[in-house]
Amino acid sequence: MTELSSIAPEAALDLYLEQRKGELSDETLRSHRSRLSWFIEWCEDEAEIYDMTEVTGRDLHSYRVWRREEGDLEPISLKTQLSTLRVFLDFCESIDAVPDDLKQKVLLPEVSRDGEKSDSTLEYERADRILDYLEKYEYASREHVCISLLWRTGMRQGSLRALDLRDYDRKARALEVRHRPETDTPLKNQERGERDVALDTSLTQLLDDYISGRRKDLTDEHGRAPLLTTSQGRPANATIRQTVYKYTRPCFIGEGCPHGREIEECEAIAYDVASKCPSSRSPHRIRTGAVTWMLNAGIPPEVVAQRVNASVQTIRDHYDWATESQRWSRYHDQMDSRREHLQKLDFDDELDFTTQ
Repeated sequence: MTELSSIAPEAALDLYLEQRKGELSDETLRSHRSRLSWFIEWCEDEAEIYDMTEVTGRDLHSYRVWRREEGDLEPISLKTQLSTLRVFLDFCESIDAVPDDLKQKVLLPEVSRDGEKSDSTLEYERADRILDYLEKYEYASREHVCISLLWRTGMRQGSLRALDLRDYDRKARALEVRHRPETDTPLKNQERGERDVALDTSLTQLLDDYISGRRKDLTDEHGRAPLLTTSQGRPANATIRQTVYKYTRPCFIGEGCPHGREIEECEAIAYDVASKCPSSRSPHRIRTGAVTWMLNAGIPPEVVAQRVNASVQTIRDHYDWATESQRWSRYHDQMDSRREHLQKLDFDDELDFTTQ
């Protein structure tokens, strides 16, 4: 049996994050730090564990219960956090900080296929109303462009933030999404996330009007000219998130409160706490809604996957939140399309393709 080497939980976390640099994007690395910080906090404040060699299977069970109840986490969120803990414990095992196979004692919650998807996606009808509001009252503002691009392209928040003015090709009607980690705009999938995203005429016109009218002519700390700008230069990820939370509150676009709250007394009325509104949505939920909308519109999954930089399997498992009636409608549209193609073939008249 390997002799274990004493190390504090926080020190082990620092070593783990250092070891994963270069393997993970900066955004993913920050996510791992955030998830694992809960475990470090629990070790030191709840369990009074100051040495990783003391962690046992029973401790891991206690942490799992504590995180589920104190964090009020849905099963899929808890599974994500515990999966990251498993990876961390695997690293700790490699440096002789925990017993062999301790990670196997982290029990992951069972999550059904439907449970892996969230019902808090942004539906097409709501997105349409939000964009109508922005079109009417805040046309060509940064907020209008921000939400329009997230919805119409399905891109990630980090990709939107990474765009420079030079990445907008008006003639080609496209945005060039590029990985530039050395100047603080990495993409989640690094070079594999690079692509050109086509724009339609109305979105091109919106960008033209924003650039010529309301965009601030500023550069960021690296001398680059961001496409979206704030008074400080390039917007932070938090700024984009707050913008989305703000405009996805029904009350903000004049629809009243669907939760029966008095708006003046609501805890989510202020800009910096808009996420507390049960109806507000994050940029990621705009992404899942946009993907579902594209699929419902008849765009093939392979095309959608390329546009939003995700695998077809990921699209099907995590981003497609269509209702049963929408799936049924898709099925019939696809069947009609196949029938049209088959009718173009020179088969004998006696063949019947009505059931294809």
